[in-house]
Amino acid sequence: MNPASPRDAFGLRFDVPDGYLNTASIGVPPAQAADAVADAVQGWRSGTGRPTDFDAPVATARAAWARLVGVPVERVAVGATVSGLVSLLAAALPPRSRVLVAEGEFTSVTWPFAARGHELTEVPLDEVGARAAEFDAVAVSVVQSADGAIVDLDALRAARASGTRVVLDATQATGWFDADLGWADAVTGGAYKWLLSPRGAAWLAVHPDWEVPAEQAGWFAGARVWDSVYGLPLRLAADARALDTSPAWLCHVGAAVALPLLADLDRAAVRAHCTGLADALRTGLGLEPAGSAIVAVRAPGAQEKLDAAGVVGAARAGAARLSFHLYNTRADVDRALEALT
Repeated sequence: MNPASPRDAFGLRFDVPDGYLNTASIGVPPAQAADAVADAVQGWRSGTGRPTDFDAPVATARAAWARLVGVPVERVAVGATVSGLVSLLAAALPPRSRVLVAEGEFTSVTWPFAARGHELTEVPLDEVGARAAEFDAVAVSVVQSADGAIVDLDALRAARASGTRVVLDATQATGWFDADLGWADAVTGGAYKWLLSPRGAAWLAVHPDWEVPAEQAGWFAGARVWDSVYGLPLRLAADARALDTSPAWLCHVGAAVALPLLADLDRAAVRAHCTGLADALRTGLGLEPAGSAIVAVRAPGAQEKLDAAGVVGAARAGAARLSFHLYNTRADVDRALEALT
């Protein structure tokens, strides 16, 4: 492993190893976010932390995620994992609904629907948009985890107009992809990749047209959180907070710093930076540009060559997966190209 070195990018400071191209697995936090988590851990360790100290970070992260995906904050619920939040959506569909998914889709998107007994149909990603109107619902990642392929959002928006429920997982998109997604029936995403936050925080935005039952109702879903810890009757929040699960506090401390920083950036510039580096790698490998921040390298021994050169990526679906974010530079591209060619 290459030692971490300070890098300044988009006005932020990162301690990231040279050749780190693995944001699609785990993002490296800006220094401010890591420091905030360290301070919270010290408060926990020394017994000076209080539960109410975390109310503000949870609210701040929620509001920043809403900005990043293009929805009002009142539509955003807090969870811990994408699969847990998608399970709420699977429960909200009528029994045996017909759900369209992409072949090779990340299982946190598909398994909750399968576990509920819905009828899933897999098609290649480039057919999802064209066929979505044939189904009760479509569940798909905006950007595919395995190879960075991007779904046809315009086609899905048209399918929604015909009555198909559209569920989007934005985990591999939010943070570099600059599309607003507020038109979808539901958008979800995790914190620990492109949002550069600790693992253990996730969010769900539900369109007002879809009434999703609060099947996991707990104290944090109450209209007044600290008045909801004991006793009946049920008194849920009137907005999407009724779908909240109790947050992992330390995770939201980091997210409350990282997400507003990302939301304040020029998203078009961020996307151009990330996809520009990824397409430079693709061009160097003789591949066509794809306009995605993720590159899947399907060549014999690719992962072994990258490992030997100290380039950090991930083996996914039979390919070496490399991903580019704010802190990456042309030097990272060159290092990967040297290893592979």
